[in-house]
Amino acid sequence: MSLRHALLATLTAQPMTGYELVKYFDGSVAYVWSAPHSQIYPELRRMERDGLVGVEVVPRGERAEKRVYSINEAGTAELQRWEREPTPYQSERDPYRLKAAHFEQATYEAARHQLQEHLRHFTRALRDWEQMLADLDARRVSLLRRRLEQRPEEEHEAIVAFRKLAFRGEVLKARAEIAWAEEGLALLDELEGKGVPLRGER
Repeated sequence: MSLRHALLATLTAQPMTGYELVKYFDGSVAYVWSAPHSQIYPELRRMERDGLVGVEVVPRGERAEKRVYSINEAGTAELQRWEREPTPYQSERDPYRLKAAHFEQATYEAARHQLQEHLRHFTRALRDWEQMLADLDARRVSLLRRRLEQRPEEEHEAIVAFRKLAFRGEVLKARAEIAWAEEGLALLDELEGKGVPLRGER
């Protein structure tokens, strides 16, 4: 998934300024696609250049102006083209599994600290993703509400269901990561209890 398609998907809910898009990418959108501010504005300019969004320049205060972006027919066609084509899977680059595979180079304390951080991170993430699912169920997500306002009522069930599917995937992933960290911590306890030396301890 590219930043371009993430922006186009967000704009299907309503027209937004660059600042509003940045806020959304710092908030709910960041759950599934994070992007630094320094990438969002240049990509919006490229999308404007490529004819995928419309832009309206409106006053902001007495002297300033702001640019409001909206998805147009070409942008919708590009988003639908991307949705129709399978997204290729990329080679994994997992620093946590790489590090765990070589824990013998560390100390028990350092390895345990890494896994405890992993456990804390994904416990927080699990809580956030479960809250997002609850908010989707209750229609408390503002972007979802605006999207539903734009679409016929007969489409609402699918719109909500697909977003819940995405976040259930994140919930399952977090639970798997928590289980992996707990298994790793138990393994460290077992090995240390047996007196198995680690090279990093020397």
